[in-house]
Amino acid sequence: MKPAMETAAEENTEQSQERKGCFECCIKCLGGVPYASLVATILCFSGVALFCGCGHVALAGTVAILEQHFSTNTSDHALLSEVIQLVQYVIYGIASFFFLYGIILLAEGFYTTSAVKELHGEFKTTACGRCISGMFVFLTYVLGVAWLGVFGFSAVPVFMFYNIWSTCEVIRSPQTNGTAGVEQICVDIRQYGIIPWNAFPGKICGSALENICNTNEFYVSYHLFIVACAGAGATVIALIHFLMILSSNWAYLKDASKMQACQDIKAKEEQELQDIQSRSKEQLNSYT
Repeated sequence: MKPAMETAAEENTEQSQERKGCFECCIKCLGGVPYASLVATILCFSGVALFCGCGHVALAGTVAILEQHFSTNTSDHALLSEVIQLVQYVIYGIASFFFLYGIILLAEGFYTTSAVKELHGEFKTTACGRCISGMFVFLTYVLGVAWLGVFGFSAVPVFMFYNIWSTCEVIRSPQTNGTAGVEQICVDIRQYGIIPWNAFPGKICGSALENICNTNEFYVSYHLFIVACAGAGATVIALIHFLMILSSNWAYLKDASKMQACQDIKAKEEQELQDIQSRSKEQLNSYT
């Protein structure tokens, strides 16, 4: 009976040690996760996805509105159609590039977190690793400045659609609705420079403009441009977040390399001192 009780106690002890080992392993794994880089990556993916997806559909809707209402002659907006098609292809490239770049920055965050947490272990940073971290800082800075321009550019169609929508609201207002002055309220899309001045009709007034605002293409394109602009802003915030993370990680790696150099020098001096002491003892033993 006693051996059976001892065996059960030993099994319980082994199970508790196994649970403790699994818990410590999980804590260690969670401690190595770069949470700041993970949040920035999710924000970057979300912003780029919103900008690329919504921007692509909104551009297609804009072309449809222009062809149906503001420029019935295909040759008048042929250049604009080619530019929009080119921008749509560029959107595909942006989505692919930032998907890979976000994963690379997340992997770099894992690398730097491991390097910082294991300074006193066998893991050592190299000059190549520090150079790569510095390169990512510079590249992320350049991309952040570029996305600031994209964010500003994405606000242009929002401004244009807002002006059209606000004009339609004036037409629907009780003060002007049903009066003769409604037909004198117009929107001339040619003033934005997206179609030439000889485009026909180019200008829409009154009830015809109100009908455009009531179409599904206008409603969807307007709101998608707003979401795309918000996505571009989120991407700018994510890149700024990445830039702060990378700069901090690069500074940590720089300090780590200095610490490693000091430790190597200290270890070398201790080894030399031990060699000198051992030689001195050998000489004393030879004299005696």
